[in-house]
Amino acid sequence: MSRLIAADSAIFPSTQLFMTAFKNAQQHLLYNGRHFHFVSYDAQPGNVKRGIAEVGPMWYLMGPNKRWPVMPHTPDQSDEEVVTELKTWITGQGLDR
Repeated sequence: MSRLIAADSAIFPSTQLFMTAFKNAQQHLLYNGRHFHFVSYDAQPGNVKRGIAEVGPMWYLMGPNKRWPVMPHTPDQSDEEVVTELKTWITGQGLDR
């Protein structure tokens, strides 16, 4: 015999879940013969118990099963400005060789 368990607010406390209107952006750059893939991600809330700091919206360099933070993501920034800053970051990291 199966029983139907009612969803009681005392058993399942309501948590406030929210969705942001953030839309990921991507940039594919061919720089000095090398291909770079960058993706922007929304802010990540911090977790004091785990010692994780809050991170704002960021651009990340994508790699196989890994991503590296590059620079803050500013939604109102033009594509030309983003590409210029990403190229500056690539050069600053010595990845342009």
